[in-house]
Formats: sequence, structure tokens, C-alpha cells
Amino acid sequence: MKTFEEKWTAWIDGELSAAELAEFEAALPDRAAAEAEKGNAHKLGAFLKENMPARAMGNEEFFHHQLRQGIAADARTAAPEESAAARPAFWPIGRLVWVGATSLAIFCVCAFFVMREKAPTDQSQYLTQILNARVDPALGPNATISMFELKEDKVTVLWTEGLQSLPSEYATK
Repeated sequence: MKTFEEKWTAWIDGELSAAELAEFEAALPDRAAAEAEKGNAHKLGAFLKENMPARAMGNEEFFHHQLRQGIAADARTAAPEESAAARPAFWPIGRLVWVGATSLAIFCVCAFFVMREKAPTDQSQYLTQILNARVDPALGPNATISMFELKEDKVTVLWTEGLQSLPSEYATK
């Protein structure tokens, strides 16, 4: 079964049989537009044949020589076993050891500079800000603030009771 495009091309070229021609022309939605397009295609073909004649191919031997070179190149790539034996391995053991040692050295240098621990200060600026703040009695008359601090774990917990909301001074920066 031919597609519409194949039937269209055969119709323009005049290659449809009488039965196919009648069936195809009956299936066209706008026959006048199709006939106009067919005429334009014939005009374009005639124009191209007049103004762009096919070049005569010269030097046929050169063309055959290029074909022979392409076939020879394909034959060389088809036999990789012969070329693999002549070429050294991509990652020999010595190169692999050197790459591994270099990677390990780079990792150690980066880890030393990145993971160095800075001397901890006594208190952070956030903790100082929390300690210096006072709870406004208007916000919560029965409000209490308790603070639990573990220096070895570097954890501070601020426990508030009786507040409806936390004052803005306690917001972290």
C-alpha cells in the first residue's frame, strides 16, 4: 500500500495506472489547487533542466581510486584484533598506580586545608544576643526563659514557657 506522498509523487510524474489515477484524483480535497501545484512542479523541473545541466563526470579512475581507498579503510577497521596486539594498553598497571597515588595526595592536601578545625570562641554572637535580651512583661507576664548549654557537644537549648510569640530580638540573623 502506497502512502499519500508516494501516490502524490507518482501522480505528478504521471506513473499511476488508470485505476490508481481515478482513485487518487477522487480522494483529492481540492483538485484545482492540486493541478496548479502539479503544473508548477513541471515548470520547476523544466527550468532546472535548462539552467542546471548535469556535469559530466571526469577522471573516472580517480573516483574508482577513492572507492578502493574507502574499502581498504573499512577492511582495516573490521579487523581490530591485529591492531590491538600492536598497540599498548590504555591503563597499564604503572600508570594506574601513579594516578591513584596522585589522587590520594590531592585528597589529603584538600582534606587538611578544608577540614582544619578553627579554635572555638567562648560564646557565639547569637548566644550573647539571647543572654542580653529580656522578656517584655507585656508579651507574657508569666513568661520564663531557661537555657541549657553543653559545651562538649556545642549545643544550646533555649526553653521558653508562657509566651504567646517570641519577640523579634530572638530571631536569628
